Amino acid sequence: MFDFDNFREIWSTVKRNKLRTFLTGFSVAWGIFMLIVLLGAGNGLRNGILYNFRNFSTNMVEVWTRYTTKPWQGLPTNRSISFQQKDLDDLKQAFPEIEYCSATISHSDTLTYNDEYFTGQTQGVLPDHARINYVNIDNDHGRFINPVDIRDKRKVIVLSPRMAEALFREKNPLGEYVRLGNLMFQVVGVYNDDNKSNNAPAYIPFSVAQLLYNKGYGFGSLTFTLKGVTTEAQSKAFEEDFRTWMARRHQFDPTDENAIGMWNMGDNFRMLNSMMNAITFFIWIIGIGTLTAGIVGVSNIMLITVKERTKEFGIRKAIGAKPSSILMLVISESILVTAVFGYLGMVMGIGLTELINYGMEAAEATAQAAEGDVIPEVSTFRNPTVNLGIALSSTALIIIAGVLAGYFPARKAVKVTAIEAMRDN
Repeated sequence: MFDFDNFREIWSTVKRNKLRTFLTGFSVAWGIFMLIVLLGAGNGLRNGILYNFRNFSTNMVEVWTRYTTKPWQGLPTNRSISFQQKDLDDLKQAFPEIEYCSATISHSDTLTYNDEYFTGQTQGVLPDHARINYVNIDNDHGRFINPVDIRDKRKVIVLSPRMAEALFREKNPLGEYVRLGNLMFQVVGVYNDDNKSNNAPAYIPFSVAQLLYNKGYGFGSLTFTLKGVTTEAQSKAFEEDFRTWMARRHQFDPTDENAIGMWNMGDNFRMLNSMMNAITFFIWIIGIGTLTAGIVGVSNIMLITVKERTKEFGIRKAIGAKPSSILMLVISESILVTAVFGYLGMVMGIGLTELINYGMEAAEATAQAAEGDVIPEVSTFRNPTVNLGIALSSTALIIIAGVLAGYFPARKAVKVTAIEAMRDN
């Protein structure tokens, strides 16, 4: 049983071999430290890349019309394809995997309020557009387009923060009327946009945009999200089925990929996620290699320690010490060294990653204050911290390795008879 006498004896051994103990502990601490730093860097890269997708649904598909490049059943090439209202009405019935869906009509126009004006993009959308593209509106900033707006063709508009700022300055825009082209629209909402981009669009009901910009007929693009389509094979199968369905309705060759364009966010996200998983795996390989080097260092040092103390063990056995007590002494020393230095390496690694994260957050807060709460649009490195559970598990692993590193040479040494041990030089 480990008691104070054992601890005093271990401490005496450590003090007699300061350099050896330091080198053993340093290899342990360095292994843990480097593993945590590398994992923190990998997490920072992953978080930074994923942050750039914060305003996009990872299962979003965008479809738009183009021109045919292949003849079909006597019809010529270079025909313009246009989506129809019936396509939108039948879409969810034909494809149950479609969750949210919105048609979009885009148009560049000028918004005017009194003497202020702003030229930007206006999009006619359906209510599902907010769910697909994460268009968020705070409770005190109004609402988004709703089904009643679509049904009654209400002339209402949802502004971007930059538009609201340019047109109304400090005035609350809700309930006010702005001129869009030659018509007056009531402002019913201002959505969140961290970047306050000049390119962020205003939203009006799709039915109104169809009358204004498409003569009440058709539209050029669809956006929808998919549920249950999680693999590349499922995604390709859906795209083929969708093209075939559209080709049948609009009379073009199903193999003519130019007739309608498709962009699948899921494919891009899966590719990006695979790349990030490969980077994380590579980091784990390097980190585990560094950790293994520390474990090997502990094993070698403990092997030398046991070899040097073989004669001491023989004397202990000659005066009546049990082999189990000698074994426990060596294991306790190994646990003490690996635990103390492993914990030190863990604290230093976590401390460094947290310090870097704090510095990045402080720099971002300073930049926001200087630029008026504008958050950078693109980020490549963000929140480079490590899960505490992983750090503790790594430390526990190297402590267990330290126990084994001391156990096996010590077990071999205590099996030697007292006479042979004392004879050993």
